[in-house]
Order: sequence, then structure tokens, then C-alpha cells
Amino acid sequence: MSAAPGADRVPLAGADEAGPAGSSTGTLGGRAETTVAHNHLMAGLLGQRDELLRLVESSFPDTRIVVQGNLITVEGPEAERVARLFDELVLVLESGQALDAAKVARTIDMVREDLRPSEVLNVEVVRGARGRPVRPNTAGQKRYTDAIASSTITFGIGPAGTGKSYLAVALAVQALQSRQVNRIILTRPAVEAGERLGFLPGDLMAKVDPYLRPLYDALFDLLEPEGAQRLLDRGTIEVAPLAFMRGRTLNSSFIILDEAQNTTPEQMKMFLTRIGFGSKCVVTGDVTQIDVAGGRSGLIGLEKVLGFIEGISFVHLSRRDVVRHKIVADIIDAYEHAERPAPPGAAADVDHGG
Repeated sequence: MSAAPGADRVPLAGADEAGPAGSSTGTLGGRAETTVAHNHLMAGLLGQRDELLRLVESSFPDTRIVVQGNLITVEGPEAERVARLFDELVLVLESGQALDAAKVARTIDMVREDLRPSEVLNVEVVRGARGRPVRPNTAGQKRYTDAIASSTITFGIGPAGTGKSYLAVALAVQALQSRQVNRIILTRPAVEAGERLGFLPGDLMAKVDPYLRPLYDALFDLLEPEGAQRLLDRGTIEVAPLAFMRGRTLNSSFIILDEAQNTTPEQMKMFLTRIGFGSKCVVTGDVTQIDVAGGRSGLIGLEKVLGFIEGISFVHLSRRDVVRHKIVADIIDAYEHAERPAPPGAAADVDHGG
């Protein structure tokens, strides 16, 4: 196992595992050590008043962590895993990123799955407004961006807050800036969550525009409002309801269908058959938030129909990929638990009044 460039594993007496040249890894009786090479990294690694260190300690309650200068000693059944966690966090710091509680928590999740967080968090998708880099924040988001890069059509399916739409728009902007495509087309079905478009003032575009706002927000964040507006005015970026796609062939375009769970099967087929030469398509949706009449979603069961076709990828994101406030992931968990069928023989809840 390789150590981070800024953090060298210290071999322990009796160590039985060696890393590549220039580093060594060892455990003895559930003990591991890591030395952080540079003093300035220690403050970022441990956090203000050691808050990030305490987060790691609370996540591995059976592990004892001792910090002496730049030497971190870990003891316990998961000593090697925790030492590797510190190595990965150092790599993230060395890439110029700051650590916070949310990023450390996601890094812990990835290390527990035997993944390399530095290979996820250090990938740059595109540079947004004012040079701010856009990166995947979770392993699921990395799989999603990799699938978009390598596939003609990618389906990103998962709950709210997993970055499905934002990352798709970011990759669309990157493709436009690198001249891989000539235009970006953003669309979504005109289906409302319990509301009726007919009661809203204005023509169809004026009525649908509020429902396309999340896509506009992502564009403005990545390109700044003035730059995004110029591209919209030129038609280089087109934002339109799904109904406007009928009868068109979309060549040399990066097409994003958002909120695809609210398409009907007929609409989904219509949309997918619009894709022309030199185009790439991303379809995003959350199958737990279906508003289409009768629940006839064009996204349900689609993987069984199209999953075998070369050039089509399906990526499923989960609550682990939620990058909004932690409470959003907790809410998703609570709803999933409530909707899970009770096991056979389980007693039903009884309202005793009161």
C-alpha cells in the first residue's frame, strides 16, 4: 500500500507489509504510525481546535489516536485503515483543497469501502467562474462523471442533493469550452409537483421557466450570469421544455434531460431517439419523486430495456452521495425506512389514543 507523498508510514518492529519504494507500511498487534512531512499540513489535517481529529476518533470509537508533533500513532482493530485515512487526507490537502467536517466524513465513508478518496476528490471536472474547480465529492459522483465521459448516454439516478444535475451541467460546459460539442441543450418535462401550469400567467416558456431554474442556477454558477446569458442569447445554450424536442435531430450537442422520472414512457422514447451524430446525453432523475399522472414514469424499468446497449450507462447514486446539509441524507434515510415493507409477522403500529 502506498503512502501519501506528504505522509510517510513508519515501519514498526515486526511489520509484515511493505509499501513501494520510499515508504513502508506495517502493523503489529493493531498498531500503525504515519508521519506527516510538513508542519503546515498538520493544522489543516487536525482542524481548528482538533475538530477534525475528534471527528475521526468518534467515527472509529475502538481506535486510539495519539498525535505527537508530526507523528500520528493509531492503535486498535482498525489501526491500518485509520492510518490510511490520514494518508489520504494529506493527499487532499497537498492538492490545495481545504478540509472540513463534511469532506472528512465523506473520506471516511470511502476508506471504509476500501476506496482511494484522493483519486476521487482530486479530480477536476471543469473550472467554473473565477477559476473555482468543480470536483466530484464522493465515489458515486466520480463513477457518474467517469460514465458521462465514456458513454454516449448516461442515466444518473438518485435522491435529491447528489449533484446529478450540477455535475451534468459542469461536464456540458467543459465539453462546450473544449469544442467537443457546438451547443448545450437543457430540458425537462413540464410536470409540476401538485401544481397546474394552466393557472400560471404567460406563454408556455414563461410557465415552464421556473421549473428549469435549477439548470439556470448551475449555468450561472459555472459561467457567471453575464457569460451564461450571452450564450443563451446566441442559442449556444438552449433551455426548453421536453415538448419542444419532438421532431428534432440534435447533432453535435450535449443534451441534459433533468427530472426524467416525470416523463412518460412515450416521452422518454421520443427524447432518446432525438440524439444525433457527435452528441452526448445525460438523463437525471429521482424515482422516489414521481409526479407524472398515474405514476407511469418513463424512467422506471428502463435499465432492463436499455442496460445491455453499448454506449449507455446507468449510475445509481445514494444517500452516501448527498452533498447538501447532513440532515438531507438523514431525511432520505428516514423516508426509505418508512417506505420499506414490514417483515412478515411484524406487529403493526397501534394507535392507543391519548
